[in-house]
Amino acid sequence: MSIIDEERLAKVALTRTELARYSRHLILPEVNLDGQRRIKAARVLCIGAGGLGSPASLYLAAAGIGTLGLVDADRVDASNLQRQILYGTDDVGKPKLEKARARLRELNPEVEIILHEGRLTSENAIEIIAPYDVVIDGSDNFPTRYLSNDVCVFAHKPNIYGSVFRFEGQASVFAPHLGGPCYRCLFPEPPPPGAAPSCAEAGVLGVLPGLIGLIQTTEALKLIIGAGETLAGRLLHFDALKMKFREFNLRRDPECPVCGDAPSIFEPIDYEQFCAGSPAADWFAAPEDVPAISVRTLKERMDKNEPLVLIDVREPYEYEIARIEGSRLIPLGELETHLSELPRVGTLVLQCHSGARSEHAVRILQEAGFENAINLEGGIDAWSVEVDPGVQRY
Repeated sequence: MSIIDEERLAKVALTRTELARYSRHLILPEVNLDGQRRIKAARVLCIGAGGLGSPASLYLAAAGIGTLGLVDADRVDASNLQRQILYGTDDVGKPKLEKARARLRELNPEVEIILHEGRLTSENAIEIIAPYDVVIDGSDNFPTRYLSNDVCVFAHKPNIYGSVFRFEGQASVFAPHLGGPCYRCLFPEPPPPGAAPSCAEAGVLGVLPGLIGLIQTTEALKLIIGAGETLAGRLLHFDALKMKFREFNLRRDPECPVCGDAPSIFEPIDYEQFCAGSPAADWFAAPEDVPAISVRTLKERMDKNEPLVLIDVREPYEYEIARIEGSRLIPLGELETHLSELPRVGTLVLQCHSGARSEHAVRILQEAGFENAINLEGGIDAWSVEVDPGVQRY
């Protein structure tokens, strides 16, 4: 059954140019003329125009989606180009949404593209999501995932979930109004801050977001034309190294605070507080309960030859890419076996790529009785940006 409103569909027709463009859809019995009209009538929102949003938006535009909304606040970074296929080398440093719109219009000028510059927040999510039929969540942080899930549950709109990590990815359709669970049924609570590294921390195989993003797009098109079985009630997991898909059945949690039998959440909450982390945009922030030092302050203290011991808790292959001169490599997983080698006087400065792993390292040292351990805010990435551009960013 299609999710497209029949009254809106009745006002949609295909031009001769569109009939030619979408001819390979029209000869599919499951799509045909009616299905293509539904695609043209559809309004799809992509949250994020990055690794997942790039393939999703490209194929939605190619398919002839009538209205395509994009939510993003970032600029193109050189490190994006390995997987975010909406952009090219000349786009580095420019706003993603501007370049995305230009590329999508080049691909299909018939598609209406609506840009929502900025991040999805508790204040704007309901208004942004309201006009759309389906949401593709391509975000890379937990506050946005919980927010998009909750608002979609409130508005009875399918939320198509996708995530990637190193060589693995997963996807599902969260739509309690269609009989499936929501994101909170699967993940009632977010992991502790730093427990789930981002792509910047852990890396991701460049083609993986493409594959997962296309699965999300396929689910959106099936919902629009009303064909096949969706991933509602199922989680699809993909392991690129083993080239293996696995499927897990999901059930709605009757005690879910959003979609359960007696819900307790009826409007957006403070998701940053709920996820117990800093705002996703605040890359260089550190939790208040962990002693920290900024990269600029560290540089000043180093120039004064103060007694500092800089411990790098990244992996050896990261250390080979870039390092702060004078730092000692002790990977986080080996830290506890080296405690006896660390001084308890002076200052121990723990650093990683962007501050998450080193924050955890400080906590380990605190539990072991070290009172002289502090976290380097933003890690080596902040050092490259604010202190020494000669240190390679990755």
